[in-house]
Amino acid sequence: MKTKLGLLYGGKSAEHKVSLQTALAVIRALDHEKFEIHPIYINVEGQWIKGPQLTGPVENVTALEFSQGNQLSPLSLAPALFQAEKQEQQPLDVIFPLLHGPNGEDGTVQGLLELLNLPYVGNGVLASAAGMDKVMMKNVFAQAGLSQVNYVAFIKSEWEMAKEAAYAEVEQVLGYPCFVKPANLGSSVGISKCTNRTELDAAFGEAFQFDRKVIIEEGVVAREIEVGVLGNDAPECSVAGEIVPKKDFYDYKAKYEDGETALIIPADISVEDYGQIKEMAIRAFKALDCSGLVRADFFLTKDGKALINEVNTMPGFTPFSMFPLLWKHTGVEYPQLIERLVNLAKERHAEKQNIKYTF
Repeated sequence: MKTKLGLLYGGKSAEHKVSLQTALAVIRALDHEKFEIHPIYINVEGQWIKGPQLTGPVENVTALEFSQGNQLSPLSLAPALFQAEKQEQQPLDVIFPLLHGPNGEDGTVQGLLELLNLPYVGNGVLASAAGMDKVMMKNVFAQAGLSQVNYVAFIKSEWEMAKEAAYAEVEQVLGYPCFVKPANLGSSVGISKCTNRTELDAAFGEAFQFDRKVIIEEGVVAREIEVGVLGNDAPECSVAGEIVPKKDFYDYKAKYEDGETALIIPADISVEDYGQIKEMAIRAFKALDCSGLVRADFFLTKDGKALINEVNTMPGFTPFSMFPLLWKHTGVEYPQLIERLVNLAKERHAEKQNIKYTF
């Protein structure tokens, strides 16, 4: 029996286009002998649109951007719970959310799928929400005793009422250089490096276009090392990889457009450094109660100290993205990786069905 797999992609997010590229890559890699593939597109207005079942790879992302003619109610995906809805003829076995950023990677869609009692790939509500909000994530890491750079955070109304006080706090606690980021966004959207107050003022204005909360992090001189984590209760780590951007930092253009950033896999680090990073990555995974997958990003200083930067609960997932490449060099090819994630989703869902809700 084929697994009926619903691919959920697009989304009401600044990372909409990144999600489309991820969906295209996954569709091209899936084994159509094992999976019955049902694409579900969320457009930039947040409408769910179901496309026809796919029987083979598609040529480009344009073929995945469906018109509003076949709008879908998410409730129709769970016929056992919502009998009043017009139901899909073939209920899906697993949903694979290929969504990046807010309204998809942040726990909102995960909460909906939980209510629908549908198996889905990746992290649950708590891990997704905490992993999306960089301030909450770093607070959890601090509680777990994980070493990280110093940081401060502000919401937009605080900044608007006392801009000079905010800048003074950044300078006192962090100094320059520092990095200003939207708290709830990925793919390096809205991030700026600042070396003086003029740049800091511009960076706050840029970041607040994308979120009501920003985080400012201390700049460090360090190598950027990443590992992939895969699993549920017994997570495993991939080999380590290193990002070597030709620019000052790994921004959106460096990630997706200019192609000049070097990804070195495996990273040239010592056994001791890898052991330290692996232990911290798994500790971070468990601290956030993650499941399925994360990419854990670190700074490695010259004196061999590892600082966790963040985890990404739905990392870039094309065959040329860091997470799949890390697992390829660990011995897990892209199609196998997708299958493992689907199986992990089924495993977690089956476990939840044994939880008692009455007493």
